[in-house]
Amino acid sequence: MKFRGNGKLLWNLTKSSLAQQSQTGIAKRALPASSYSPAKSNPTLEQPNLLKYHVLPLEETLNRFLTTVEPLLTAQELEQQKAITTDFAENQGRELQQLLEETGSKEKNWLAHRWLKTAYLQYRDPVTVFVSPGMTFPQQNFKDSQAFVDYTARVIFGLGEFNDMVHANKIQIVKMGKNELDNSQFGKVFGTCRIPRRGTDEIVYNPSSDYVVVIYKNHFYQLKIYSKEGKLIAAPILAAQLENILSKETQVGVPFGILTTDSRDNWAEAYEYLSETPANRDALKTIQGALFTVSLDENTTLKKGEEVDELILSLIHGSGSKSNSGNRWMDKTIQLVVNPNGNVGFTYEHSPAEGQPIAMMMDYVVQKMKEDQKFGEIGGQDFTPAQKIQFSLSNKSLEKSLTAAQENVDKLAEALQMKVLKFDGFGKDFIKKQRLGPDSFVQIALQLAFFKMHSEPPAQYESAHLRIFDGGRTETIRSCSNESLAFSRAMQDSNATDKERANKLREAVVSHQTYARLALQGKGVDRHLLGLKLMALENSKPIPEFFKSPGVLKSSHFRMSTSQVATKYDAFMGYGPATDDGYACCYNPRDNDIILAISTWRHCPITDHLKFAKTLEQSFFEMKNILEKNPPEPKSKL
Repeated sequence: MKFRGNGKLLWNLTKSSLAQQSQTGIAKRALPASSYSPAKSNPTLEQPNLLKYHVLPLEETLNRFLTTVEPLLTAQELEQQKAITTDFAENQGRELQQLLEETGSKEKNWLAHRWLKTAYLQYRDPVTVFVSPGMTFPQQNFKDSQAFVDYTARVIFGLGEFNDMVHANKIQIVKMGKNELDNSQFGKVFGTCRIPRRGTDEIVYNPSSDYVVVIYKNHFYQLKIYSKEGKLIAAPILAAQLENILSKETQVGVPFGILTTDSRDNWAEAYEYLSETPANRDALKTIQGALFTVSLDENTTLKKGEEVDELILSLIHGSGSKSNSGNRWMDKTIQLVVNPNGNVGFTYEHSPAEGQPIAMMMDYVVQKMKEDQKFGEIGGQDFTPAQKIQFSLSNKSLEKSLTAAQENVDKLAEALQMKVLKFDGFGKDFIKKQRLGPDSFVQIALQLAFFKMHSEPPAQYESAHLRIFDGGRTETIRSCSNESLAFSRAMQDSNATDKERANKLREAVVSHQTYARLALQGKGVDRHLLGLKLMALENSKPIPEFFKSPGVLKSSHFRMSTSQVATKYDAFMGYGPATDDGYACCYNPRDNDIILAISTWRHCPITDHLKFAKTLEQSFFEMKNILEKNPPEPKSKL
């Protein structure tokens, strides 16, 4: 078993979705329960008006592709790319397009199951850092252990209540224009778990589960949160159960959970060792069947001035084997993590859903607890005592797997650097007054900051949801454009006037908004190109040279991996960079501030997360300055 290479990530790996301004959603239908699910069934919510996912005309996609690669290529490379693209369009591309159109005609969504398999289940690096983001809650201040368990119990109750809303179809379906948005992702997060397999993982769904799994000092407990009558158990009773678990376990257990932080093939090998005994197989099934897990972490001391950085890192990877990385089960879609130091949030496994549903759960629970000091007190009273889930170290090979996983997660935790920038110079309100879109504004600011530091534009990834389509996931917004490069150059050109800079800023924002709208309609570049490549693979045809061309390689080497995950609370999402020499930036633009989680790899000598944060802050102020000097034209009264 080997520790993975430094930081390379599948280029089309998604994080979260833009244009997630809509804060409502619910399951379209319940998924078939896994073989060990309770007998309960979910009501279904059909959405017959969702669109079928299309196959775009090849010429349309290739023309758009050429436009997106222009700012990233030299003049010579661009001419070479045009020739390669023309040849592809007339020969292999035409054949693959026909195969894709035939496939698309037979399926409601030709992309969805292929995306799940290609971007996630076949991805072999750890889900830790590379796939699973952290989503923070507002920082808490627990005065004692009682406050700690009371808060945790109320959050568990709130998540159970949200789960009930999903089952009852009580969240409104929203529209984008005339089109309904698919809300099926909400049926795919509760009770869902990845299972490691060599080569390609599996995913199991158990939406009708009635329990959670609590992890404390690496010990696992099954905790029923519904009564026998199906009623959500009151938070004070859940709190008493949590207290009981805390009092029982005084010694740290074997960190079986740390195996889930390792590369997928390493974990798949260890999973086979772990599954050799019937008791271990039962333990695994119990964890996999939980609605979600609850990690009650060991208290860690926060460094002054780095509290929020450590918060998001603790959610992403648990801060290493000597801290809380073993107190996790990274295969579970939802892990609630609560630390006595006040750090609270989710670690979420990305395979079944995008980030905004997770943020919406946080919003729901935080708002309920804020509005009602007695939230969770009314509920079921009968309960089943929490049952310990027993694992055993079945053989020496498993011990070696544990040692390797501990070493690897420590290297990973050491490698990832994070800076959370809480920019308070302005927020969405100011940007909107300039008649600009806040998301596009932030995207252009990221382009400018990168250009200032590296004197070249980055290929920049932002995900757009495809929820107007049945089972839709994401498309890539290619944020780097001719217009964003022209703006960045103007800001560095001492001869450019502020009026020229302001005009170029507005043009760059409009260009981004235009591409974003196309992406939301399924008219981006990346998923179509992926589909063509997959047709070659599925039909045992050679991969065309087009996919090795400079435009494809440079435009898919996303040195800026970004997403917006919006919430009105003092909270944010964070994750690791997509390339060795790149940055990740997930941001939450609020009315009067912008929270941004910026990450880099420690081993990369040319990236600097701290300098990037300072440069980005400077860029925000410079953009504000030129806009204030050159306000938008007054609206016509006609």
